[in-house]
Amino acid sequence: MSSNLIEYAKEQLREKILESLGLAITNGNLPAQPVKSFTIEIPASKVHGDLATNIAMVCAKSFKMSPIQIAQIITENMNLDGTYFERYNIVSPGFINIFLKPSWFKDVLADININKQDYGRSKLGEGKKVMVEFVSANPTGVMHLGNARGGVLGDCLASVLETCGFDVTREFYVNDAGNQIFNFGRSLEARYLQIFKGKDEVEFPEDGYHGQDILELAKDFAEINSDKFVDQDSETRRKAIVEFALPKNIDKMKNDLKRYKIEYDVWFKESSLYKNNLVNKIIEILKQKDFVFEKDGAIWYKASELGGEKDEVLVRANGFSTYFAADIAYHYNKFVVRNFDKVINIWGADHHGHVARLKGAMDVLGIDSSRLDIILNQLVRLTKDGQVIKMSKRTGKSITLVDLLDEVPVDAARFFFNMREAGSHLDFDLDLAVKTSSENPVYYVQYAHARICSILSKAKENNINLDQELINDLINNQEIILETDEEKELIKILALYPSELESVALSYDCSMITKYAVNLASSFHRFYNSCKVISDNLENLNNKNISCLRLLICESTKIVLRNVLNLIKIEAPEKM
Repeated sequence: MSSNLIEYAKEQLREKILESLGLAITNGNLPAQPVKSFTIEIPASKVHGDLATNIAMVCAKSFKMSPIQIAQIITENMNLDGTYFERYNIVSPGFINIFLKPSWFKDVLADININKQDYGRSKLGEGKKVMVEFVSANPTGVMHLGNARGGVLGDCLASVLETCGFDVTREFYVNDAGNQIFNFGRSLEARYLQIFKGKDEVEFPEDGYHGQDILELAKDFAEINSDKFVDQDSETRRKAIVEFALPKNIDKMKNDLKRYKIEYDVWFKESSLYKNNLVNKIIEILKQKDFVFEKDGAIWYKASELGGEKDEVLVRANGFSTYFAADIAYHYNKFVVRNFDKVINIWGADHHGHVARLKGAMDVLGIDSSRLDIILNQLVRLTKDGQVIKMSKRTGKSITLVDLLDEVPVDAARFFFNMREAGSHLDFDLDLAVKTSSENPVYYVQYAHARICSILSKAKENNINLDQELINDLINNQEIILETDEEKELIKILALYPSELESVALSYDCSMITKYAVNLASSFHRFYNSCKVISDNLENLNNKNISCLRLLICESTKIVLRNVLNLIKIEAPEKM
């Protein structure tokens, strides 16, 4: 488990500030007033130090002194011995800027190279059980761009939560029951009968599914079964054709998602909720709590009593349970039957109205609805040549996940979909996604990794093999001298990685990961352009030591870049 040396330094500074305040109050330099909450941050500009605090400003009113005076008193009473801090300065209107010792930078490099692929891991989650349910596309059709975006957001978030010590389950909810499956069966049945009786003789359902996939599935069923089911009763025929077609659709979804580098721990079938009688059980519980009523032959849920816009149907007059009824039972199963501590659903923006009513139903069932978090991912627009693309040239219909993956590399798709927080609309530039230049952010990050591999390879050619023995020597036996700001800035960004992961785990904003990756790659490129890594005169001991240290910085950056890319399931190439 890696350390978080940024947070450790912040806490060390906080302790020293409070210790200094206590001493100043005891000495009578400051009045005995409560200390207000203050911040310790990483300044935007390196001239303002490595850390900065606003303690003097927040205490000015209660101490009835100017911030500059307070800052001077705090620093005069501050003992930096045994800390990571070498000096400080005070700037108007009263900020205290702190500068880190070389030992802090050295410990960051040591932490990365000791932990390697485990660098960034933490115990934040304390092993709590978390389910991330995402995509859950209707198996009667194809996966669209919303599914593509939600898939990457869910998969990346699950990876971050795992890295932060949560016990994570990735789940796909298969809607294999209810009205949509009834219509699926009727549509397939009609297409099957039309093969043998002709289109004019068999009416297609008005609310049936008209896709090409329905025609193809019916044809495949007919090729295997011929006219065996033509004279069977409708219920038998529909049951047979759905049992044939649905697994095929689900298998195709699994294969398409696997191509997208997404694999699930659980494929949970809605039909199991009916087989286990859980939907009926939930309706009975709601009846006992007086939250249902009957009207026009249907069973209704009193959603309006819980702040909903209107009451909701649970069971239609035709006897079919609604999606809402099944969803309540499904979430009861998540929390009560399978005992998840937290459930995170990633839904399309069109599910906005479903959020409050589902959370309200959890509260009615005695389940704390704060344990259910729902992320709504906004719409995606594809652009090419500056124009919005809505239809696939191949099919003439809306672009699907498969269409997208035929157009751009999987790595680009996964990176681009994680570049904006879920609640923001996303414009996906198809031209940019296939560019092999620094304009393309995923190429830019991957190129940084490949460049480091090339540098390390060149070092071996110059008889500098950055093996574990040399790394240990650099970390344990030498004082390090960082000659440039670019070296320090790069190491500080490397140190931020554990905090970035924890921030994502708490906020669910996976765009922070891709932003961090681009920031790290950019910092490395600046370091590379400013610092000669392999000296021309390696016979000189000082030159060799500088080269070895810079190679260690390169190796550390390579480790973190690889960890970030592995987290998003994007290749970390050694050559480009």
